[in-house]
Amino acid sequence: MCRNIRILYNFEPPTTDDEIRSAAVQYVRKVSGMQKPSRANEAAFEQAVGEISATTARLLQSLVTTAPPRDREAEAERRRARALERFG
Repeated sequence: MCRNIRILYNFEPPTTDDEIRSAAVQYVRKVSGMQKPSRANEAAFEQAVGEISATTARLLQSLVTTAPPRDREAEAERRRARALERFG
């Protein structure tokens, strides 16, 4: 899994459309092997990003949990600590 894709579910404040789109872009980049598509592939790339964004938004809206919402700062701190441990 791509390390740049973050957990988007169960946050307070809720996940934004921009965060969902960023995750979709990372996913499409990963599976296509393209950082930036050529002009010939740009339409297909954008269509895939749009479809994945919409599907992700529907998924996040339909999930149910009894767990308290995650704190964005606490999650970011955990990622920073793991990165520091991993890369020094």
